Amino acid sequence: MKNSKPSLYEAAAKVWKTVVNKETIPDTEQLHKQIEWYKRLLNVFHAGDYFYYVFNMYTTEFDVISDNISEILGYNSNEITVTLFMEIIHPDDRSYFLSFESKVVEFFKTLPFEKAKYYKVQYDIRLRKKDGRYIRILHQAVQVDYDEKNYYRTLSLDTDISHIKPEGIPCFSIIGFDNEPSYYNIQVTERLTKSFDLFTKREKEILKCIVEGKNTKTIADELFISINTVNNHRKNILSKAEVHTPLELVCKSIKEGWI
Repeated sequence: MKNSKPSLYEAAAKVWKTVVNKETIPDTEQLHKQIEWYKRLLNVFHAGDYFYYVFNMYTTEFDVISDNISEILGYNSNEITVTLFMEIIHPDDRSYFLSFESKVVEFFKTLPFEKAKYYKVQYDIRLRKKDGRYIRILHQAVQVDYDEKNYYRTLSLDTDISHIKPEGIPCFSIIGFDNEPSYYNIQVTERLTKSFDLFTKREKEILKCIVEGKNTKTIADELFISINTVNNHRKNILSKAEVHTPLELVCKSIKEGWI
């Protein structure tokens, strides 16, 4: 008897296929250059180990997957398929996953072509490692191969945040860059509404640095501002976030989707 693909895979594939109607053969060299550029963009913090992959929307399979996935999930890169990926999602998180992916597709289908490069998607779900234990990963994704009518490939970076968010329901955000609006903690049953920006542009820059683990002097040097100015911004950020320590700030930033 042939093994049938899980219903979650079939449901997700139907969603993904609504944004692509043909296959393409990308410029491999150019694609890898994009991967390296977007990896730097997505890896906005060093809160845990991560692996990355390129997902082909048309074939609904992985075109590229990093070898270090074995260090995080226990599977070798040649073992991992999208079907297996669906199977190792925690049963309680599968409906969230499908709802999040549906909302992502809905968002990008209505987004003007020239705006696609300014957005990343992020949400957290639990995955089962090869040894049977579950970890919580923060999934971040950007579009890397698309045109006016189709989204062909996405680059995803999945980070182990189990030590930061050991429990709780999955959260979903769509984050805009270069002054594009962001949508935080999206409720999938509701229409997207622009989120109020809690932090100023400068505070966001400093928050990113704090989450990356940089100290005050390093932040000051990188942003060409004084140490005193950085300290004042840090105090304001902690106050707005309603936390007392940098560790609490990092944890809340990830949980609330601020980064």
